[in-house]
Amino acid sequence: MVIEYFLELAGYLIDVLPFLAIGLLLSGLIHEFVSTEWVERHLGGGGIRPLLYCVFAGTVIPLCCLGALPVALSLHRKGARLGSVLAFLVATPATSITALLVSYALLGIGFTAYLYLAVILMGLAMGLVANATELSARISPQDELVARDPVCGMSVEVEKASQTECRGEVFYFCCAHCRRAFEEKPDDYIGTSARNVGHRVKHALRYAFVDMVRDIGPWLLLGVALAALVVVIPPVGEFVGAYLGAGLGYLFSLGFSIIVYICSTGSVPLVDAFIAQGMNVGAGMVILLVGPITSWATILVLRKEFGGRILATYLAVVSAMAVLLGYVFSLL
Repeated sequence: MVIEYFLELAGYLIDVLPFLAIGLLLSGLIHEFVSTEWVERHLGGGGIRPLLYCVFAGTVIPLCCLGALPVALSLHRKGARLGSVLAFLVATPATSITALLVSYALLGIGFTAYLYLAVILMGLAMGLVANATELSARISPQDELVARDPVCGMSVEVEKASQTECRGEVFYFCCAHCRRAFEEKPDDYIGTSARNVGHRVKHALRYAFVDMVRDIGPWLLLGVALAALVVVIPPVGEFVGAYLGAGLGYLFSLGFSIIVYICSTGSVPLVDAFIAQGMNVGAGMVILLVGPITSWATILVLRKEFGGRILATYLAVVSAMAVLLGYVFSLL
């Protein structure tokens, strides 16, 4: 059992580390090169347009849930609304070019097209609900003091920000790395907006692979470790045909998908096998919709960054939409 566990853990790490590296790199580039003003203009407002941007971007970016997490957090720290962030977290891991191609090969064009449409609808629903939830608890602008980080341009709350004094003026920073960069060469950041590209790339890489890893790395590792632990439990496929051909299949698929992390590509052959054993096709759709976006890593990081209420909202919307869309698919 122990050897099997470590083999599963190694398999998970081999599968996700390339996508996680891409996600960390994108997070660093967003942090350094995407201006706060651009994010606030395109992703920080209300309405449906920012949600559409995030959902459609998410469906084409080749990232699993672990790779999408640092990108989503960077967007949020740059000023993106909560709804845009959660819509991105739903759409990005649930679809990929490889997953869609494997789905087409194993399950057919109808299954694949419906899956893509369902992911878009889930992302939009999540974004609308999250923005409404965020709005009800939002602090009015006059109640908080906000400053601009001179290194990365991020808007930061004065009371929570790291700070330093230079030439009689106090500067505020989003993280310790930005503060250290400023203290080493303040002339690079005071009175000029033009900065050396090489320096900015170095700053982006340090933010991606040092600051972000330190910030969310332990939670990601814990999530993968829990997922590998669940996988080594004896398989449940034997009773699928006997018990999960009707409505009970939806409950099983929902619980199974939340407990076990399944990437979008890896979930397709699993669903194909379940359906071949007698699982309801709608319940199979639930696994494809829920499995890739409710990993333990996602749950733990959302709890840490946004709190239990937002995490509960995320899981409730994902569960309700997945079951509804799965049931509709079973009727087609």
